[in-house]
Amino acid sequence: MKLFRFDRGGFVGLGMLDQQGRHIDISHSGMDLDEDFFSSNGLEKLHEWIIEHAHSCDQLDGPIHFLPCVERPSKIVCIGLNYARHAKESNMDVPKEPVVFFKSTTAICGPNDPIIIPKHSEKTDWEVELALVIGKKARYVEESDAMEHLAGYCLHNDYSERSFQLERGGQWVKGKSSDNFAPLGPYFVERKEIENPHRLHLWLEVNGKRMQDSSTEDLIFKIPHLISYVSQFMTLLPGDIISTGTPEGVGMGQKPDPVYLKPGDQIRLGIEGLGEQHQTAVAYAH
Repeated sequence: MKLFRFDRGGFVGLGMLDQQGRHIDISHSGMDLDEDFFSSNGLEKLHEWIIEHAHSCDQLDGPIHFLPCVERPSKIVCIGLNYARHAKESNMDVPKEPVVFFKSTTAICGPNDPIIIPKHSEKTDWEVELALVIGKKARYVEESDAMEHLAGYCLHNDYSERSFQLERGGQWVKGKSSDNFAPLGPYFVERKEIENPHRLHLWLEVNGKRMQDSSTEDLIFKIPHLISYVSQFMTLLPGDIISTGTPEGVGMGQKPDPVYLKPGDQIRLGIEGLGEQHQTAVAYAH
């Protein structure tokens, strides 16, 4: 299944992208993509509901205001420097173990919501990433069992303010957690829909110029290892996000000079099988 959450006049709905590419309203299922859904075998129950009721569900016509495809996970765990060519463009060594940091859940927004350039920002940057959605509580998981704890995937733009991240001391989380720095979606894509997550094309454009254009084949640490590794240090709850890192082509790595976002910039990005996002950069206005 490819599922999405949407807003219609303040009502939070649940939708499904069917095999004909139509957006179908399945809100009458009474389900939402949250921790309770994933922890209570919600995907299987929703499959059964759709088989019985899909014929009576309405098609969503016109523009859709997509919401984050997962409702407020308990945490967003991010992996840094996880593409070999990105580590090289960052002038950093390929890590011997995954680089782990957090992103605040208050940064979560819809896939097409504006990217708000933070107050005092000098270096707001982009990062297209494959995100994992945990489906079952994971604690001290063996790598051989890790995929059993994965519900599915989604697209994530891991926006980063580089001066906050790298020049202000402390941990990276300061440069990762501003409002609207974590657009998720449009779709939550069930694990079985993606045949090989380590061979997906991912890309990002700024003002129509292709900046990132790579494949998850360049991942240093693969998905089972990441789930197992993170679970050695914390309990992963259903609905939690692990964002697996970004490929080369970020603004910080542009030659001869870095390129950062400014108000009015148009950002488009996508991952094969997971859909596309579009954000407009706007200045902080309060």
